[in-house]
This record gives sequence, structure tokens and C-alpha cells, in this order.
Amino acid sequence: MHENVKGISEDWMALWLGLFIFILSLGTFGGMDILGWGVNTAVWTDPAKAMSPVSKTYQGLKGEITKIDGQKLTIKKADGKEDTITIKEGTAALKVGDKYEKTGLSGLASLLFTYLAMLVIMGAGAKFIGADVKKFALGFTAIFWISYACWFAGNYAYIAATKDKLAAFKIPWSLSLTGESGFILALLAGLVMGNFFPKISDKLKEASRPELYIKTAIVIMGAGLGLKAAESFSLATNIMFRGMCAIVEAYLIYWAVVYYMARKYFKFSREWAAPLASGISICGVSAAIATGGAIRARPVIPIMVSSLVVIFAVVEMIILPFAAQTFLWREPLVAGAWMGLAVKTDGGAVASGAITDALIRAKSLEAGINYQEGWITMTATTVKMFIDIFIGVWAFILAYIWCAKIECKPGEKVGAGEIWNRFPKFVIGYVVTFFLLLFICWPAAKAISPVDKQIKSVTKEIAASEKQLASATAAQTVLQAKIAAAKDKVKTLTAQNKKPKANSPAAAELKAWKKEIAASEKQLAPAAKASQAAQAELQPKIAAAKGKMKSLGDSIKAPKATMAAAGTATGEGNVFRVMFFVFTFFTIGIVSNFKKLWEEGIGRLMVVYVVALFGFIIWVGLFISWLFFHGVMPPLVG
Repeated sequence: MHENVKGISEDWMALWLGLFIFILSLGTFGGMDILGWGVNTAVWTDPAKAMSPVSKTYQGLKGEITKIDGQKLTIKKADGKEDTITIKEGTAALKVGDKYEKTGLSGLASLLFTYLAMLVIMGAGAKFIGADVKKFALGFTAIFWISYACWFAGNYAYIAATKDKLAAFKIPWSLSLTGESGFILALLAGLVMGNFFPKISDKLKEASRPELYIKTAIVIMGAGLGLKAAESFSLATNIMFRGMCAIVEAYLIYWAVVYYMARKYFKFSREWAAPLASGISICGVSAAIATGGAIRARPVIPIMVSSLVVIFAVVEMIILPFAAQTFLWREPLVAGAWMGLAVKTDGGAVASGAITDALIRAKSLEAGINYQEGWITMTATTVKMFIDIFIGVWAFILAYIWCAKIECKPGEKVGAGEIWNRFPKFVIGYVVTFFLLLFICWPAAKAISPVDKQIKSVTKEIAASEKQLASATAAQTVLQAKIAAAKDKVKTLTAQNKKPKANSPAAAELKAWKKEIAASEKQLAPAAKASQAAQAELQPKIAAAKGKMKSLGDSIKAPKATMAAAGTATGEGNVFRVMFFVFTFFTIGIVSNFKKLWEEGIGRLMVVYVVALFGFIIWVGLFISWLFFHGVMPPLVG
């Protein structure tokens, strides 16, 4: 826990940091690739090929030009794959078949730039929240490089490659945990450091701020989810509505049961029972702190509860995603909602959603089902965001009850401003990035969708006509080949037997071949006529369909450019979102010092937490998730 008496709260800081990175990413809409140098880490067997800039603008490229379309070049690389790039210089001097080479930023340089940029951004954030900037910079540097090392290791092909990629990597097996296994490695590394190297952990304390990192990541992530919502608007609104309903159920059930159990069976006072109920049942750290403030509890109480929340979030992050992959892979959005309801920290819930997303997609792929990435994470995040949004309301309700019914101090009133004081401010950032991308992209997606359906229909029509044309001309082609082969045979036999004797085998064979030629030529005339008729009918039809397809494609060039810019923007922002996620896992491990918490007398609280969490919260959360998300499926790729 960090006390920021000199600066703004981490909640506000996460909002501004996330929005700053988001605004920089929007440069793609104006043709400015501001964040394209950010490091992208791919699944690898060769470490030298693992890292590269996220944007093609900053990547190197070498190959043969196969197509020139204005400023766009299609390049065939050495591996046979084609890549399309847009160049600023003129293309008049270039032609198809020319060799093309562009020098780009190396992977190591991209990583170094990412580190320096994040150090500057987070250093500024540390200044505003009143942290010791020098200590923060040193701690953040260690956290960045250790976290990235875990992320890099987690992308090793033997750990991360899915079953359909084994041949491409030329490896016989893989754990198929996807690159998100780097999160687990970061968590384990943090736990080792926090519990076995406490002196080193203390030196990193100023920068060990998992709540700041995850909240910043969530603000950035809102943009990507907004883009997904625009692409599948009806499903996104369905998820949001169901998520809100699930949260109402959770608030009504969870809190009341935990509070009653803590009071009746474990004999906790109201001062302990209320923050404990909020921490276990609602939203972990934020809810415990908000509730403690609302009822004016002693500061040690929400701190102890928050520590417990973090510890058990670690346990849940390790267990629940793998349980979801095993038992819920056929109900992916149920699994996502379950992460949002069961894992009690923002970082734990959203990160668990990301791991579950990767694990379930990998398992589904083995069964031939290829779900789009991000929808399980979006469901977990949506559920968690609704929980966070209602924290302020819940704190106001508890503050009113404590003031009006329990502590009843003369003249003390609870104002509506209490809701704003307890409201998680970073949620504003998430809402802004989500709805801004949705607002930008939905009209474009709405324009593209019906045209894409028409293009697919026309494509099928062209394929059917071309198949019909090929079938009509096949008979003529076969006969022509047959006649040519027979004539070659006659020529060969004539050369070998210039004057074959009558009734000799050679004469008989020559006669047979000539007879076959005559019969084939007789069949060729109607076949050629049929072929010409088919060509006369089908070729104009195919040409018209191709013209229509080109016209349809031209009609959605602008909307597609908008969607492409949005995809690039969210992809570049995602580089930083991933890094903040890894920092979250690592620093959650660092602050989870089990020995220290046990020495502080956390045992009885832990018993309540274990009974509540594993006795009914996880299972009620699963039931509510099933109730609202059963049968709702994410879109398939393509």
C-alpha cells in the first residue's frame, strides 16, 4: 500500500497515463505513426527473430515487388510470404520484378525505445503522485527488464506455440500455453523475489504498484475493446447488458452472505466485517479501502483485508484459468465472466481473463474452432468494470447506513459527493477510450458489413461461373489433347514403317490410330461449339461480376481505411497494455509477502476468506456466469 500525501491518487494518475498513450496511438488516423517503434514479441525458436517494431513503418523489409498500386507495394519475401507496405517516395521508377529493400529498426532498438519511453512516462507519473522519482526510476528499471525477460521466455515456442503452429516452428511438441504464459512466469518471479529476497523487494517498493499498472492498462485496453464492439456491435451490447445484470446479482448475494458469516460465525465486529465482506465479495483492494473510508474504519483494517485479497488473487490467477480451459472451453464467455466475478483484484481479474482467453482459444483450435482473440478478456473486463463502477454507490450506501443507523452522530450527514469520492476514476478513462473508438469505428463497420456480404456473394458467383466454364471447355481440351497425342503416334509409326505391309501389325495399329483421330475430330466440332457458347455466356457474366466486386470494394475504401487505422492504433497501444499487464503480475508477486502477513496476525481473516471464497463465492460466481452467458459465443476468425 502506498500513501500519496503530496500528489494525486494512483487512480487519477492511471486515467491520465492511459489517456496520454491512447491519444498518441490515434496519430494513425492522421497518417502519423507515433508509437509504431514499440516492441512486439512473437512466439520464437530463434531469439534473434522474436522482437520487432509493432508497425510495418519501422520494420525492415527485403524481397521482390509483385504488385504496385499507387503508393502501395506488395513484396514477396524470401520465405514466400507477401507483405504490403505504403511508401512515401514515388513509385514511378519501380516495376514488378524489381528487388526492394528497406532498412528498419532492430528488435533490440525497439525494446530499448520502449523502455526509455515508459521510463519517461512513468517517471512523470511518479512525480505527480508524490513518489520519490529517483527511487521509482531505479525500481521501475529493474521491474521492466525482469518482467520483459519473463514475457520473452513465455513466448518460447515449446511453451507458447499452439498445436496448429508446430509444423511452422518445426518442433514436435509444445505446452500450448500461448505467449500469455509470460504472465505466469512474471508472477512466479515476483513471488520468489517478494518472499525469498525481501531486501531486494524493499528496494523496488517505490515502483511496485500493481494497481497503478493494471488500471493504466485497462484504460488503454478500452480502445481495443471498443474496436471489437464496433465490429460485432450486437454481441458487445449483449455482453454489457448481461454483465450489468450479473453484477446486480453478485452485489445482492455476495456481500450480504460474507458479512453475515463474518459477524455470526467468526464474531468479527462491524468495523472488521464490512471491509472484509466488500474485499472478499466485491472488488478486493478498491472495495475494502472504499468501505473502510465510508464507515470510518481504522486504517489497518482495509490494509489487512487488501493484503489478503492480493494473496488469494495470486492463487486464483494460477488455478482458475486452467480450470476454465478444462471445464468451460465450450462456453468461453461463461469462463470470461467467471474470471470477472471470482478474481477480486482489477489486475487479477483482467489478467486472468487474458490468460483464459489464450488458453481456451488454444484448446478450441485443437477441436477446429478458431475464436477471435479478445472477447473472453472483454467479458471479464466488462464484468469487472461494472463492479468498479458501483463501488462508489455501494460506499455511499454503507456510509449512509453507518451514519444514519449505526453510529448516528448528531449533525453528521452523508452527501452525494461521497459517491464521487469513492468512484474509481480510471473507469472514466476506460469508458472514454472504449466509446471513442466505438464512435469512430461503428459507422465504418456498419458501412463495410453489408458490402462485405455482397462481395462474398459475388465471389461465390464468380467461382461457380469459372467452375462451370472450366467444365464446359474441359471436353474440348481433352479431345484436342487426345487428337494431338494420336497424331504424334501416327507420325512415329509412319517414320518407323514407311511402307507397312497390308494386314501387318504395324498397318493395323496405324489404321486404328487414324480411326481414333477421325472419331475424336468428329466429337471435337460439337464440343468446340458448346465451349464457345459457354464462353460467350459465362465470360461476360464473370467480367461483370468482377467489375461489380471492384466497384463494391471501391465503395468501402474509406471505411476500410478507418478500420485499418483503428487496428493499427489499438495494436500499437496494445504493446504498452501488455507491458503494464506483465508489470502487474510481477509486482503482485513482489508485494505478496506471505511470512510478513502471517506475523501480523492475519490468520483468522484468512480462514474467513478461504471459507467464503472457495466455499461459495467461486461457485455462485460460476452459476451467475452460466446463467447470463450460457450459449453466448464469441465470433469466429473470418
